Amino acid sequence: MHFELTPEQVAVQARARAFAVEEVAPLAREADEKGKFPMQLVRRMGELGFLGGPIGAEYGGTGLDYLSCALVYEELGRADSSVRGFLAVHEGLVSLCIRDWGSESQKRRYLPRLASGEWIGCYCLTEPNAGSDAASIETTAREEEDCYILNGEKIWITNGNIADVALVFASRDRSARHKGICAFIIETSTPGFFREKVAGVELGHRASDHARVVFEECRVPKNALLGEPGDGFKVAMAALDHGRIGVAAGAVGVAQACLDACVAFARQRRQFGKRIGDFQMIQASIADMAADVEAARLLVYRAAWLKQQGLPSTRETSIAKLFATEIAVKAASDAVLIHGGRGYSNAYPVERYYRDIKGLQIYEGTSHIQRIVIARDVIGKE
Repeated sequence: MHFELTPEQVAVQARARAFAVEEVAPLAREADEKGKFPMQLVRRMGELGFLGGPIGAEYGGTGLDYLSCALVYEELGRADSSVRGFLAVHEGLVSLCIRDWGSESQKRRYLPRLASGEWIGCYCLTEPNAGSDAASIETTAREEEDCYILNGEKIWITNGNIADVALVFASRDRSARHKGICAFIIETSTPGFFREKVAGVELGHRASDHARVVFEECRVPKNALLGEPGDGFKVAMAALDHGRIGVAAGAVGVAQACLDACVAFARQRRQFGKRIGDFQMIQASIADMAADVEAARLLVYRAAWLKQQGLPSTRETSIAKLFATEIAVKAASDAVLIHGGRGYSNAYPVERYYRDIKGLQIYEGTSHIQRIVIARDVIGKE
């Protein structure tokens, strides 16, 4: 096995790290406080080749391998989970679904615009009564002679209020459960497509745009269908495999940021006449954090490598997502504790890491769902 990154991957990592440190991190605290996504970063990510990562050059992308994409997610996660979340949805859930399932005309219309940042994408699956149980979605698609007419509601739609194009899942036959679900590419200017900010204030990812989307007799042409009728559930699950890599890599980034912050603080903070880093309990916490980060990183990189080889990777992706998010939650909790009173204030970024990481345990399938996916694969069917 080879653990070294290729020169091309090192170059992508360096480009992503420079962008995260110099352009993303300086905006993170203000964006979090104001609850407003820094839109100027979208076109910049397009210029750097991040928005169209694995998309081929013929559709405006840069053709990055999946490990390179994971490196980008990781570096963005170290700086700001809201920006990392934007990219995971825009690229992983929307662009890659269109690449994998779209017709040639759909690819030509949407992928170049998404890759450049001219258009922003959102993924409309979650509903008030259908989260983990995606087969229970209540949004309907009524087929007529020349179109489909959608009615229903979606919630917690990242990028929903700023998106130009939405990947929408609706059922043409709710009694058929997952077999009745269809996927549609809908431009958000379509009559009958309404959106607003979700109610309340988010625990974390406060700079992300989270929308409630409502469809009222939203009429879309037959060519808006992505894949075949009834393929929607397959499209949704394939998208989540893409998205989970982004979440797992982002969690590694958060955990690494917590470790970096704790090491720096342990070196400079003095109590009882010496650095707190010289106390064994602080050392034990930091040692465990360092070990967990390395283990999570290797799991993420392995899942990305398998995906790049075209090998089955659903189980490995779920393992990476589960482990990385769980250790990052612990790292963030320990980081706040190590920082003491300073960690309880947003004057130090560990407070934001602590709030943000909880979302990564939930997005793209909760930790409970990941355990189900893993267990079913390990045990097998009777």
